[in-house]
Amino acid sequence: MNTTKFTSIKFTSNLILVTGPSRSGKSEWAETLAMQTGKSVIYVATATTNPDDPEWLARIEKHQQRRPSSWTTLLVPLDLAGTITNYSDINHCLLVDSLGTWVANCLEQNDTVWQQTLQNLWNSLTKVKGSVIFVAEEAGWGVVPAYPMGRAFRDRLGNVVRYLGHLANPVYLVTGGHVLNLSTLGQPLPDNGNVGESPQT
Repeated sequence: MNTTKFTSIKFTSNLILVTGPSRSGKSEWAETLAMQTGKSVIYVATATTNPDDPEWLARIEKHQQRRPSSWTTLLVPLDLAGTITNYSDINHCLLVDSLGTWVANCLEQNDTVWQQTLQNLWNSLTKVKGSVIFVAEEAGWGVVPAYPMGRAFRDRLGNVVRYLGHLANPVYLVTGGHVLNLSTLGQPLPDNGNVGESPQT
């Protein structure tokens, strides 16, 4: 297992993290926050469409119908860092939905490539001029997955969410029909400056 060190970066309200379990309403809350910024919203969709999966297509359509028509939508399954760098503007709010899908899209990257992908993401956040809202799934509250790829997904996503939790302010947890501001309710863990361990897949 490898541990990669990253320089800790501190942000205020230009970086927001919204996390929660499936069907918790986290995307709806993130969309509400994006509208409240008063900025031009760019919706960064990390999911890819699959014509053979009608249930997944229905989910995507539901999200699309809920979003204002004035929002710009970008389909970004992989190059999240480049998108943040290219579209960062003081008048823009980037809404990234979701980190879990992005991590899943990157699962075939070996550990070295994945660590560079993360470094590129953290570097892009140092150049943010507007607002960025990340939506992330909580995948580590259940049983340990029985297969290596499932464990890699859980661990990689957990590491990303924990590190972003140190950078973002505020951090929201959406669960049980309630929104909790962890930045005011919680005590942050000491920031040891690394993104955690990323197991070989």
